[in-house]
Amino acid sequence: MKLGIRAKLFLFSLGFIAISLIVSDVYLSNSLKNYLESQIQNDLLVRLELVQHVVTSKVLTNAVIQKETKTWDSIADELGKLAQARVTIINNTGIVLGDSEIPIAQIATMENHDKRPEIITALNNKYGVSSRYSTTIKSRLLYVAKTFAINQTDKGFVRLALPLIEIDASIAALRRLLLWASLLTLIVAIVLSAGATQLASRSVRALTTTAKKMAAGDLSARTNITGHDELAALGYALTELATNLSRSLTDLRSERDLQSGILTGMREGILLIDKKGAIALTNPAFREMFLISKDSEGKPLLDAIRHAELKSFLDHAAQAQAAITGEISAAGLKPRRLLLHAAKVGFNDDLLCVFFDVTDIRRLESLRKNFVANVSHELRTPVACVRSALETLQYAINNDPKATADFIEIIERNTERLHHLIEDLLDLSHIESQQFSLNFESVALISTLQKTIGFFANQIDSKNIKITTDIPENLPMLRADHRALEQALSNLIDNAIKYCPSNSEISISAAIIEKNIRITIADNGPGIEAKHLPRLFERFYRVDTGRSRELGGTGLGLSIVKHLIEAMGGKILVESIVGKGTKFELLIPLI
Repeated sequence: MKLGIRAKLFLFSLGFIAISLIVSDVYLSNSLKNYLESQIQNDLLVRLELVQHVVTSKVLTNAVIQKETKTWDSIADELGKLAQARVTIINNTGIVLGDSEIPIAQIATMENHDKRPEIITALNNKYGVSSRYSTTIKSRLLYVAKTFAINQTDKGFVRLALPLIEIDASIAALRRLLLWASLLTLIVAIVLSAGATQLASRSVRALTTTAKKMAAGDLSARTNITGHDELAALGYALTELATNLSRSLTDLRSERDLQSGILTGMREGILLIDKKGAIALTNPAFREMFLISKDSEGKPLLDAIRHAELKSFLDHAAQAQAAITGEISAAGLKPRRLLLHAAKVGFNDDLLCVFFDVTDIRRLESLRKNFVANVSHELRTPVACVRSALETLQYAINNDPKATADFIEIIERNTERLHHLIEDLLDLSHIESQQFSLNFESVALISTLQKTIGFFANQIDSKNIKITTDIPENLPMLRADHRALEQALSNLIDNAIKYCPSNSEISISAAIIEKNIRITIADNGPGIEAKHLPRLFERFYRVDTGRSRELGGTGLGLSIVKHLIEAMGGKILVESIVGKGTKFELLIPLI
């Protein structure tokens, strides 16, 4: 059930009054109870001192009573009349010796009192106090107890008790009085709360009705509330709001439609700068390009975007009489290349700039240009050599047999070079286009490495190169593509043999690093300068162009190795020191 404000105010007032009365009842009842019990306790303690003194005196003057239950009970009866309270005498083991309110015949059947709270407290302190319901006399009692000497070795307890009937009666009377007072107060509160909530809710209902009409589009609705309180002030504010909204609605609709069409109809970035140089409008695409939030609108451009190229372009566009076009780079999580088109719009000559993301287009253009240039450059030399050799061979084939053989060797060598270049281009194309399917299997590194080294036996012997291997016999199997691993090792060993001088040494080792096997191929050749290392795995990149071509390199080997190792989930690293050699490290996952 939905409650209105009148019901809520009434229930709140009623609840507050009820809680206040309950708290008052609990507090007054507890306070009165504690006060009366404290007074009775103090009175009982005074009587207890007297009774304990009398009992001690009787024990000292009459040793016979220590063994006679009748005597103990008569003493308890006598002291009960004297103290006007229930008197109980208990020995050191908790057995009742006498009680002023229990017949002597029933004393032997009373339960042991050694676990009573007041007895336990009195044993360790000056006296003990406890309040509880007595099952013996069927009433709530206040108990006080104290020790006394029965003989030279044993102690007993004398206990006094008074019923708390008067306290309970007083508290009950107080609660009855509070109950009638509470009922009277509630009746008065109900009448007053109902009247107050009725007056308050009337104005609130009128304001709510008017506000709903305004929300539905009826801006002619008025509250007609008079007065000087908060509700009247709210009514005046609603009236003023309706007047202002009615006057501005037409302009807001036209501006909203214009902005909505621009922002939602284009995927390109939109930036609108006002005459003061502050950002007047942006769309989500622009904010994503420059990593800014919508809060940047209204701020100066340089406060929101620190970009010198953009600022220079917009300054130039602000001075130009016609639209201009330019191109800038935008850094961030995803660096972009942006094509800009800026023009002045509106009566205030605000500057509207549209941003086209041409990153992929420029990257593809660059790749195409570089690829065509590199391939053309690599093909030109062997083709020219073959062509020249063929032209010369036509004249030497009948006149100079020795020169004929030399030219045929040149043709054969450059043809082989063209073949390797085309094969490498095809391999790299397949790998980069993900058409090169890997077949992961368990691969033994030692046998694969021995087979790969065997491919280069002639080159190793001709240059007198020493190859040392350090492969642990218990090395686990690799999870790799056997053909891809063999090709990667082959390219790295081939490079080491090509670029090392005669009588050099190449070392190949392997070790387990965490969950990978690290394969290291190191040589003591000429080394590579540090400036070349970051670009070493780029296609067609050569440290020494002339020497590389002379040795038959295509400039694609290391790029192929990098793609193959990464396709197997591994990584390739390189370290080199000029004059000391180069070291390649392959990290390949274990099975």
